[in-house]
Amino acid sequence: MKSKKHLPLAFYSAILLSIAGCKPYSAVAQNTSVSVSASSEEQMYRPNFHFTPKKGWMNDPNGMFYADGYYHLFYQYYPEKSVWGPMHWGHAISKDLIKWEEQPIALYPDKDKYIFSGSAVVDRYNTSGLATGKKAPIVAIYTLHDMTKEKEGKIDVEQQDIAYSNNNGFTWQKFEEGNPVVKNPGIRDFRDPKVTWDETHKQWIMVLAAQDRAQFYTSENLKKWEYLSEFGKNIGAHGGVWECPYFFQIKVEGTNETKWVLIQNLNPGGANGGSGTQYFIGDFDGKTFTLDINFAKRVEAEKAVWLDYGKDNYAGVTWNNIPSADGRRLFIGWMSNWDYAQQVPTNAWRSSTTIAREIQLIKKGENYSLVSNPVKEINKYVSKTIKGKSVKGKGKISIPEAGKIDLTQAIVSFNLKNLKQDTYNFTLANAVGESLTFGINNSDHYLFVDRSKSGKNDFSEKFASTITKAALEGNQKEGVFKIILDKTSIEIFYNNGEKVITEIFFSNQPFTSLSVSSNEGIELSNLVINQLNIN
Repeated sequence: MKSKKHLPLAFYSAILLSIAGCKPYSAVAQNTSVSVSASSEEQMYRPNFHFTPKKGWMNDPNGMFYADGYYHLFYQYYPEKSVWGPMHWGHAISKDLIKWEEQPIALYPDKDKYIFSGSAVVDRYNTSGLATGKKAPIVAIYTLHDMTKEKEGKIDVEQQDIAYSNNNGFTWQKFEEGNPVVKNPGIRDFRDPKVTWDETHKQWIMVLAAQDRAQFYTSENLKKWEYLSEFGKNIGAHGGVWECPYFFQIKVEGTNETKWVLIQNLNPGGANGGSGTQYFIGDFDGKTFTLDINFAKRVEAEKAVWLDYGKDNYAGVTWNNIPSADGRRLFIGWMSNWDYAQQVPTNAWRSSTTIAREIQLIKKGENYSLVSNPVKEINKYVSKTIKGKSVKGKGKISIPEAGKIDLTQAIVSFNLKNLKQDTYNFTLANAVGESLTFGINNSDHYLFVDRSKSGKNDFSEKFASTITKAALEGNQKEGVFKIILDKTSIEIFYNNGEKVITEIFFSNQPFTSLSVSSNEGIELSNLVINQLNIN
C-alpha cells in the first residue's frame, strides 16, 4: 500500500506538528486564546459533570474497560501543558459513569516515543499468559509513535505495542519481550488499534486505521497478530485521514439478530467540518467485513452516516467487559474538534469527554441505524424536577420554568407537536445578550445549532463560522428532544437518539433563560426540566 503524499518536513518546523493519538491532519497553531484568571476559568468553564483532567491537555478516550465495580477511562494526555505534546495515557475511574476520580498517569512515553491511542481488554482466560495471580490480566494495545523517525521524515513511524496490568489497570508494565506486536508495513498513518473478542469465531480481532481505510487482524493470544483484510477504500467520507476506528458486534433491539458495527473517525471531513465520526453496519465472517446491502445504499446516497452531527464528539469508543447482566454498549467521546481544540479559552486544562451514552442498533424497514442516549445513571443526580405547562402560540414565547433552575447543569426534555413548514428556534440567553440557538428548520429539513452569539468565539475563525446542521428525512410532524446542559456544552438527543448534536461554547455569563419562537405556531408539550446536582 502506497503512502499518501505528506507536507515537507520544513513545513512542520514552522508551526506545531500536527500529531496526536487520533491526530489532526493539518497543522494547528499553538495557544492563542485570551487568558483569564485561574479562579474565573474554573468557575466559568470547568464542567460540572463531564470529565476533565485537573491540569494539562486531554484528547481521545482509549483503553476503556469495566472491572470489579469500576468503569476505567484512559485518555490521551499531556500533563505539562494545555496543548498537545508528548502523549501519555491518563486514567480516571467511576462507579456510575457520571462522577469521575482522576488517577495517577497509567502509561508514560519513553524519550521521543509517544503513547498514542489504543484499547484495553480484560483477558478473562489468560490467553496472553500474562497473568501473575488469580486476576485476569488487562492487556492494553496502543500505537507507539517514534518522533525521531517523524523528524527524519521516515514512513514507518508508528507500530502497535502492548502493556499489561495485573491489578485491574492501576499499574502497568510494558511488554518488553515482544513489542511491537504489529510492525509497521510501510504505512505513514498506521495507528489506533482497537481490540475486541469475537465470540462467534473464537478469536481476538484488532481493527487499525491505515490512512484511508481500516485493516483487520486476528490473534489467539494478543501477542501474535495475523493480517486478515481491509475495508473502506472509496466508501463513506474521505475528507481527511481515517483514524480511531472501533469494531464490535451488537444485537438489533427487540430481536436475536446481530450485526457488526465499524465506528470510523476522520479528520478533517466531519459532518459539519473538522473532526467527525461516521459508522458502517454489516456482517463479519471472521475475516472480512461486508456492508449490509441496504446500508451500503444509504452510505452511497448520503455519502456518510454520522454517529453525531455536532462539531464536538470525536474519537469515541465503548467499554470492554461490561457484565452480561447489564448488556449495554456504553460509549464516550472527546468533546472537542481539532479545528480549534488547542485554542479554546481555558489554560489550566483543555478538553473534556462527552456524557457517557448507551448505543443501540435499531431496524426500521430494511435499514439499520445506531441510536445513542445519555446513560440512565445520570437520573440519580436529579435534585429537582419542574414540569412545565403546554405551550401554544405564535412568535417568541418565554419558557418561565427554565428560569427557576441552574441551566449550567440540567436536563431539558420536551415534545414539539403538529410541526409546520417553518423554523422552530429555541434560544438559551443570558443577562449580557449572549445566546445559543437550536431547533428544527422544517422547511429545509434539518436540525441546527447556532453558537455564533454564544460568547467567546474569536479564538478560532472555524469555531462559529457556520451553523451546525443535521439532515432530517422530510417534514417532521413531531419532534422529541432531550437536552443535556453542563456549563460549556449542549448535547441534543432528537427522537430518542436517532440524531445527536454535541457542541461546546464559552459564554461570559451563564445562560439563565430559554425561549421558543416560530412564525406559523408552536405547540410544545411534555416539558420536563431536571435540575442536576453532581458534587
